[in-house]
Amino acid sequence: MRAGARRAATVITVPLVAGSLAAAPAAALAAPASPAAAAGRAAPYPDPVGGAQLAGRGTVVDQAPGTPALPKIKTASYIVADGDTGDVLAAKDPHGRYLPASTLKTLTALTLVPRLDPDRLVRPSQKACDVEGTKVGLTPKMQYKVSDLFHALMMMSANDAAVTLSEADGGMRKTLADMNAEARRINARDTLAGSPNGLDKDLGLSVKTQHTSAYDLALILREGLKNAEYREYVQAIDYKFPAPPSKKERKKGKKVGGYPIHTHNKLLPGERYAYPGMLGGKNGYTIAAGQTYVAAARRGGHTIIIALMKADIPPSPYAVKLLDWGFAARGKVKPVGVLVPPGDAPEAKKDGGGGLLPDAPLASDDSTRMWLLVGGGAVGAVLAIAVLFAVLRRRRRYGSPARPAAASGPSAGPAAGPSLDETGQ
Repeated sequence: MRAGARRAATVITVPLVAGSLAAAPAAALAAPASPAAAAGRAAPYPDPVGGAQLAGRGTVVDQAPGTPALPKIKTASYIVADGDTGDVLAAKDPHGRYLPASTLKTLTALTLVPRLDPDRLVRPSQKACDVEGTKVGLTPKMQYKVSDLFHALMMMSANDAAVTLSEADGGMRKTLADMNAEARRINARDTLAGSPNGLDKDLGLSVKTQHTSAYDLALILREGLKNAEYREYVQAIDYKFPAPPSKKERKKGKKVGGYPIHTHNKLLPGERYAYPGMLGGKNGYTIAAGQTYVAAARRGGHTIIIALMKADIPPSPYAVKLLDWGFAARGKVKPVGVLVPPGDAPEAKKDGGGGLLPDAPLASDDSTRMWLLVGGGAVGAVLAIAVLFAVLRRRRRYGSPARPAAASGPSAGPAAGPSLDETGQ
């Protein structure tokens, strides 16, 4: 009978634990703030990728004599790193999770450039053509080369191109899974993609369901620049984008027309903030995310990568200051961390954003999901009380004292209005 009681308890434990785990996110929403949070102090991040010094949420730099002071810029987060050695030279809240805006397209390209034939022809859906924000002006009436779509994506941040590339990859759901798997492959553990274009409020996304960090943006761009096609797209300044022919062009016998598109990266040659040695980058903006940017430059045989998030102004002036400081400080300051290579970091602690697909409107129904979570937790609790009562009663009947069970549970882990994708600088 004792063995039977243990078997009964074991059988019921599986759904009980599952119910308890399911209820954890709902419980976390109602959990009181930690003492540090209540006092207005941000706790350091546990087990940060790239080194313990990157756990802090403030500015971290090991300033050496003779090196210039860090530039004073108004951003929530930034990082300056040596792209060749991976040494992190300075950072501010490098693992802070923020909305990425269009810098997320660096991950879209990193994921899809190796997967899609650049000469493949793709016809966009009407849904892709009607997406919010910046668009290149696609139409379902014609097919586009994948390479054309990548130029539009990385040069002028075309959201319609991002959705069309996702369709070419097998659909939105598959592309998001691919993007999040790629982020995990390169150890960008602060990143969760809920869209292929970085739009947030327009898609019902928040920082809980779509985020990245300055550290991760540096990892993503560094990995992307290893690919020749990727470099071509982020370095392009002008490009003739195909379009249906005009009446005048049709009279001349042309079957395909087109119009010029121009880069949004103001640090490329010929632009307002042209930076010598610029290798490429990506800027982004939504009302909720603020100004975001990631870029790399190479001078004198050395590469500096910078990323910044939630800046108060268009990011180009801040980017120039961070790059200048990086080149001046490289080899002089002691590194405070490292950009890890793919596959070389320990598994991060899991939280609500650990899956390949985001818990977001693009991948699930949140309201239904919450009721299931709460309901599952309630049923699990009732079953737990019933099983415990039955087991204790049986053990008392046969003279066996009840052993105390060690309780354990998962630890809880970590602006409104319409949004636009890009702004001119």
